[in-house]
Amino acid sequence: MKNIQSYLMLASAALFLTGFSWGFPSDPCNEALETADKLSTYNDEVRMRQAEAKITTQCPDGAAAHFVTALQQERVGNVDTAIEEYQRALKLAPSFARASGNLGLLYARKGMNDEASVELTKSLSSVHEPVYHKVLAQVLATQRVYSLALYHFGEAAPGLPRDAAIPVGQAEIYAATGRPEKALEEYNRALTIDPGSAQAYMGISSINLKQGKIDAALESLKKAEQVAPQDRPLHLMLADVYEKKGDSKMAAYHALLGGKPRVVQETPKSPAETAPAAPAQPELSGVDKEISLLKNMMKEHPEDTEAYEKLGHIYRLAGRDGDALEAYREAAHRNSANSDVYLNLGILYEKKSQLDEAVVAYKRAVKANPASSEAHLRLGDIRFSRGLYQEAVEQYSEFLKLRPESPDIHLKLARIFAKSKETGLALSSYNSVLAYSPHDGDANREIAALYAQKGDNDKAISHYRKALAVKKDDSEARTALISVYVKNKQYDEITQLLKEAVELNPDDPVNHYKLGLMYDFKKEYDNAIATYKRAIELKPDNARALNALGRLYMKTGRLSEAKATLEAAKKADPTMEETAVLLNNIRDEFNPEPRKITKGKKGKGKKSKKSTKKSKNKKTGKSTKKR
Repeated sequence: MKNIQSYLMLASAALFLTGFSWGFPSDPCNEALETADKLSTYNDEVRMRQAEAKITTQCPDGAAAHFVTALQQERVGNVDTAIEEYQRALKLAPSFARASGNLGLLYARKGMNDEASVELTKSLSSVHEPVYHKVLAQVLATQRVYSLALYHFGEAAPGLPRDAAIPVGQAEIYAATGRPEKALEEYNRALTIDPGSAQAYMGISSINLKQGKIDAALESLKKAEQVAPQDRPLHLMLADVYEKKGDSKMAAYHALLGGKPRVVQETPKSPAETAPAAPAQPELSGVDKEISLLKNMMKEHPEDTEAYEKLGHIYRLAGRDGDALEAYREAAHRNSANSDVYLNLGILYEKKSQLDEAVVAYKRAVKANPASSEAHLRLGDIRFSRGLYQEAVEQYSEFLKLRPESPDIHLKLARIFAKSKETGLALSSYNSVLAYSPHDGDANREIAALYAQKGDNDKAISHYRKALAVKKDDSEARTALISVYVKNKQYDEITQLLKEAVELNPDDPVNHYKLGLMYDFKKEYDNAIATYKRAIELKPDNARALNALGRLYMKTGRLSEAKATLEAAKKADPTMEETAVLLNNIRDEFNPEPRKITKGKKGKGKKSKKSTKKSKNKKTGKSTKKR
C-alpha cells in the first residue's frame, strides 16, 4: 500500500514539475507578449507572419498586437504610424523592452536624438541587442558624450562583426578627442571589414592632411573616389588637396564635380606669346565651356568614368537628351558606381518608352545606392503599371522608408492593399495619407468604403462627410453615405443629402425621384407629389416617377388622377409589373362606367354594401331582404 501511495505522490510531483496545466487558463495577452519578444529571432519570413497572426488573434487590443502593427507599418515605410503603434504598445506594457528599442531606432532615424537615447537606454536595461547599442552610440557621439558612445560601440561590436560603421564611429571619436593613431587603427580595421568604406578612406585622408602628409592624403582620397565617385564632399576634399599641391587645373575640375566651380587663373603670357593670333573664334557659352573642359579632360584621361558622368549631367540639364543618353551609356559601360547615372539613364529610356531598359537602369541605380528614393519610386510605378503589384509594394515601401511624407505614394500603396483584400494594411496606409493630407477627398471616400465593409458605420459616415466637404458633387460618396444611413435608419439625414443633391443638380430627374420617395416614406405627401411632378417635367416618360406618383394618388384617394398617371407609366414602360397591379386594384375598387343589367337576370345587379341574402326561389330569380 505504501508503495502505491509513494508512486501516486511521485506521479503527482512529475505532473506539476513538467508544467501540466490542470486546466487552469493562461493569460493570452502575456503569451502574445512572450511571442512578440521572440519575433526578432525568426529568420523564416513565413514563420514570422504566422507568429504575428497568432499574436493579433490571441490579444487583438493588447500591447503585443500594437507591436506587430508597428512592425508591419515599419516594413511598408509608414514611420510615423509605426511610432504611434510602438507608443501605444508601451502605454499598455511600459516595460516591453523590444517596443522601446524599436521606437528608439525610429526616433534616431528622424533625428530625434534626445527621445532616441531615452528609449534605447531603457530597452538596453532589459535586453542586449547589438543594433540598439550601435545606434545609441551614434546618437551619443553626435551629442559629444564620447565616453558613453565608445562603451556602446564596444558592446555592439561582438554582435555585429561585419558592420564597418562601428569602427568608423569609434575612429571618429578618437580623431575628435586628439588620438589620431588610435583613429587610424580603427579606420584600417573598418577597411578590413569593408574595403569599400569611403568614410574610412576620407577619415584617414583627413588625419594625414592634419599631419602634413599631402601625398598620403591624396592617395586615400583617390581610393575613396573609386568607391564613391558621386560624393561631393569627397570631390571638394580632392580639390583642396590638389590646390595644396599647386595643380589648379585638377583643383578646378574636382571643385566643379563637387558643385563649387573655381576659376582657373591664367599665367601671364610672354611678349612672344602675345603676337597677333588667328582670328578669334566665337565665344563659347557657359555650358559649352564646361563641355569643352570635360572633353579635354577625357582626351587626357580616356578612362575617366566621372568625366562621362558629368558630361551626361550637363547635356541633360541643357535639354540635349540624345547626347546625355550616349554619355550615360559610356559611363555605365565603364561600370560607374554613381547611382544618378543609372537613374537619369532610366528616365531618358522612359521618355523613349523603352521600359525594359528603364527597369534595368533603375535596378542598377538602386544597387549602387539603396537610398535612391526616386529610383525606387520609378521602378514601383513601372511595376504597378504592369500589374506586378507585389513588386510595386516592395519598391513603394522602400521609397516611403526614405521619404515618408509622401501622401500620393501612401495612397497608391493603400489602393494596392485594398485591391488585394489586405484591409488592415490598406486602412493604415489610407490613415497615413490623411495624416499628411487630411482633406484628400479620394482617400476619405475610399477609406470610408473599407470601414463600411467592416461594419464600422460611424467611421464610414465621418469619412464620407469629409469627402463631401471637399467636393460637394462627389456623387459616389453621396450615394454610399445614403446607403449607410439607410442601414442605420437615419431618414432625416437621407432627406438632407437628397435635398443637397437636388440643389447641386436641379435638372437631374433621378435626384427629384429619390427625394420624392423619401418624402413619400415620411408621409410628407404634398412635398412628395411636387417632387415627383418635377421629375416628370424633366423627363415626361419617367416610368418610375409616374408609377410612384400614381401610387401616391391612390394612397391619398385621388383615384381618377391615379388611373391617368399609372396609364402613362404603363405606356412609358409596359414591363413594369407594379403598375399593372396598381391599375387592376383601381378597376376593382372604382369603375366610372355603371354595369348594364343583362336580360333574363332582372333581379341581379350590383351588390348592395348592406348585408343581403339571395332568395332560395331560383325559378323567379328574385332576391329577398331580411327584415
